[in-house]
Amino acid sequence: MHYGCGYTANMQIPPSIGPWWAALTTWSVVNVVNVLQAIGFLSRIVSGHMAIQRSLGYVMMALALPTTIALVAFLRAGSHWLQWLGLILYLAFLVLMLCVDYVWQVEFRSPLRPAILVPFLLLFFGSILLMGLPMFGMDRRLWLVTVGTTVLLLGSMGLAMYRRVG
Repeated sequence: MHYGCGYTANMQIPPSIGPWWAALTTWSVVNVVNVLQAIGFLSRIVSGHMAIQRSLGYVMMALALPTTIALVAFLRAGSHWLQWLGLILYLAFLVLMLCVDYVWQVEFRSPLRPAILVPFLLLFFGSILLMGLPMFGMDRRLWLVTVGTTVLLLGSMGLAMYRRVG
């Protein structure tokens, strides 16, 4: 069965897609990030502070290693830009997160500082979207897992904002 965009249901990946293991690595990273962030937002509701989410940020930073390995594999394989752009955005997000949350410890969430918050959110959600999107054409079941973890993330974020702890 053919889904368009050069992808097939039997997971035969055209040369422009790149190595399947790199696609699975990307899929794993995006889902781990979604779950970690959901846990972080829910922990804010329970505890009233960001300590757990801050600790989970270190795990997100450790995901830079598999992200970089997948990125190099896609670039070496000459993969389509949709395969690797989300990885670049995620790495850029990690650099920004490291700077504002860990090195400079700039408060930009409350009170809101749009000059930091807007790029922070654009890089984060842009990376989530672009890391998850390619799986749509490669394996719909895996893509649906990503949809589920993204809904979990957005729901927990919305709940934290509703409770005014996010």
